[in-house]
Amino acid sequence: MKKYILTGLLVWLPLAITIWVLMNVVGTLDGVFAWVVVAAQTVLPESLRPLLQDLRNIPGLSVIVVVTALWLTGVAVTNMAGQWILNQSNRMFSNIPIVKSIYTSVKQVSDTLFSSSGQAFREAVLVQYPRAGSWTIAFVTGKPSGEVAQHLPADMVTLYVPTTPNPTSGFMLMVPRADVVALHMSVDEALKYIISMGVVAPPPSAAPGSLPPVTPTTQS
Repeated sequence: MKKYILTGLLVWLPLAITIWVLMNVVGTLDGVFAWVVVAAQTVLPESLRPLLQDLRNIPGLSVIVVVTALWLTGVAVTNMAGQWILNQSNRMFSNIPIVKSIYTSVKQVSDTLFSSSGQAFREAVLVQYPRAGSWTIAFVTGKPSGEVAQHLPADMVTLYVPTTPNPTSGFMLMVPRADVVALHMSVDEALKYIISMGVVAPPPSAAPGSLPPVTPTTQS
C-alpha cells in the first residue's frame, strides 16, 4: 500500500505544485489589476464604473492585460519616439535621490541577464568548489570588469554557483577560464539537475567536457 501511495504521489505532486505556483502568480496579478481598477474608478466618470467593476470580476483577465501591456511596450520602444521616451524616463529616474540607486542597479542587472546580446547564464560549466577535488555546476555570467579586473589576470571568468534546491541564492566566483570545464547541457538542464539535487540527470552529451584524469587506485 505504501508503494502505491508513493507512486501516486509522484504522479500528482509535480502537477499540484505547478497549479499552485500558477494560481499564486495569477492571484498576485489579479490583486494588482484590482488595485488599478479601483484607482481608475476614482478618476474616470461614474458612468464607466459598472463596466470597470465587471472587468475586475473576470478571473485571469490580469494575465492577458499584463502580456498585452508588455507586448505593446516592446513594440513602442522599437521606434524612434519610443526610444526617446524611454531615454527621458531613464534620465528622470536616474536623477531622483534614493530611487536612482535602486533603479540603476536593477536596470543594469536586468539588461545584463535578459539582453539578447549578453552572455549571462548562457553557459553551464563545472568548477572545483568549495575545495579542490570537489566539483559543482556553475553558470558563466561574464568577465571581471572595472577596478576588479585591474587586479586579476586577463583570462578570468565570473561564475554564479547556485545552491540546491533553491538556485536563487548562491555564490559569485572569479576564476581562471582554464579552471572550468565547459558543459554541453543547456542552462535549463543544468538548473533541473541542481534543483533535483542530482536526481534528474541530463542525458550524456556526445562531446562532453574533459575533466582532469583520475588516477585509479589498486588494492594489493
